[in-house]
Amino acid sequence: MMDWKQLLSTQRLGKDKPDVHTPGRSPFQQDFDRISFSSAFRRLQDKAQVFPLAENDYVRTRLTHSMEVACIGRSLGTGVGVYICDKYKLAGIQPSDIGAIVAAASLAHDIGNPPMGHSGEETIRDWFRHSVIGKSMAEDMTDKEQADIVNYEGNAQGFRILAKLQMPDNNGGMQLTSATLATFAKYPVEAINIKKLSTIGDKKFNFFQDDRDLFAKVAANTGLQKISGQAYAWCRHPLVFLVEAADDISYQIVDFEDGHRLGIISYDEVKKLFMDVIKNPALEKDIDSLSDPILKVEFMRAKAIGKLIAEVIEAFIKNHDEILAGELNQPLVDLIPSKEALKVIQKRSIDDIYTYQRAVEIEAAGFELTEGLLNTFAAAINDCAENEKPSYRSQKMMQLIPEKYHSTSTTITYLRLLNLLDFISSMTDSYAVALYKKIKGISLPSGNM
Repeated sequence: MMDWKQLLSTQRLGKDKPDVHTPGRSPFQQDFDRISFSSAFRRLQDKAQVFPLAENDYVRTRLTHSMEVACIGRSLGTGVGVYICDKYKLAGIQPSDIGAIVAAASLAHDIGNPPMGHSGEETIRDWFRHSVIGKSMAEDMTDKEQADIVNYEGNAQGFRILAKLQMPDNNGGMQLTSATLATFAKYPVEAINIKKLSTIGDKKFNFFQDDRDLFAKVAANTGLQKISGQAYAWCRHPLVFLVEAADDISYQIVDFEDGHRLGIISYDEVKKLFMDVIKNPALEKDIDSLSDPILKVEFMRAKAIGKLIAEVIEAFIKNHDEILAGELNQPLVDLIPSKEALKVIQKRSIDDIYTYQRAVEIEAAGFELTEGLLNTFAAAINDCAENEKPSYRSQKMMQLIPEKYHSTSTTITYLRLLNLLDFISSMTDSYAVALYKKIKGISLPSGNM
């Protein structure tokens, strides 16, 4: 069994000793604030949730999605926190502290996503496997380093941002608490172990080889349970299940609401499917009293989320011992009474919302865009690193990469590529499009200075 006292560690990554609670503002609330004010988080305002470069200013971006997930996460964490604090009598820990940990981790859960949605991640993987430049760079990497890029993950990029890139002069980057960083890591294994360990946490991975020792410190500080026979693989932190549930609730319910606002899903269908979750016919009168269908959907969305929050808290408490032992291998939303209703919503979303023509067209263009950026800049960084007199073109392309992402001084191919991916993943959707157009000569800077 993992130990809640250690799991809620206030030890900040890069610091020598744990933070102390101060009246009115816990270390975990400080984590939330540090993430909120970071430039990496602000850039999520121009990264897509479902609809890249949306013309409708109503639909969610990654930033609004992350804020909503954080709200749900806070409610889940606080609700579970009442149970944990009552059961374990943890000194100095309040239910709101556990809510703050889950909220902070939820706020950051998409902070490492590259531009153009999931197509950005998939393009990086495909480029490394199949492009001439990618395959050439792979020859100079170890199997574990190759696994990082073949399975490139926004989750691992997110940990890298929080623990290193956002505040590069600090040991431990943003120096968040170990509890928050461990709760952020849904997949606490290295890439080489993906889908080999038969645990819920090995579907993806959460740290690159360059950052594995940083995560090992987080795992040690929080007492995460090691997976036998593996140097860099752990069971999930129990609160990860709440972050995952908050994300699941948000994208399944809220993306469906966005589908209605864009005219993809009818009001009658939204009402039926949301009411299948709510299961409270007495609300019909309140719904009918609202004049605008959009307000009716918003009302039902709020009620559906509230119902799901209550069910997830109950599921966590019911499965608490299995979670604490690192033995639960199902997401919590698969263990709640509303699971079948959610599956119907999810299938409808997959069939018609996530395949909405404009979203698909822009995602398809995103493959070409990301591949074009990778080919251009990878060729330049390799030329500058390997040749005493790189081409004029390569020198000019390097000038477009901010100094903090330069790695031409290293002979390690893996680090050069990882730093390039740091640069590309930091781009917003709009910036990536604008930069691609400029380097391809599709558009040129204006003459105004």
